[in-house]
Amino acid sequence: MTEPATGPAGVPVDAACGPDDGAGCGPDAVRLGPGAREFLKALAGEQRQQMLELFAGGVELTVGTVAERLGIAQPTASQQLALLRRGGLLTSRKDGKQVYYRVDATAIERSLTELQTYLRTCCPPASG
Repeated sequence: MTEPATGPAGVPVDAACGPDDGAGCGPDAVRLGPGAREFLKALAGEQRQQMLELFAGGVELTVGTVAERLGIAQPTASQQLALLRRGGLLTSRKDGKQVYYRVDATAIERSLTELQTYLRTCCPPASG
């Protein structure tokens, strides 16, 4: 399996585009990597945004606590927390039967950097 071509700051280049394919294609075209896509997907849900707010200040919470505070079922809370973890917004640790979640600041920073690089490359601000 071959690795995708990368452009500035390791952001994947869209290899399907040829140099004469027009705006948005060619050797300088970039696309979001899977990590940034999962990050954005995790942030897209209003309920997940509300969940993320519960973790302000670096607190650790269990699935049960999140479910209780938001007034939702534990399976729903578990599914939503899994999406936040997959998106790199939360990390988890297990202590016995309990799973504790907390913000993953390092992964968030990495995803934000990738998004900034993508936006600067694909959609640079107008000079003026």
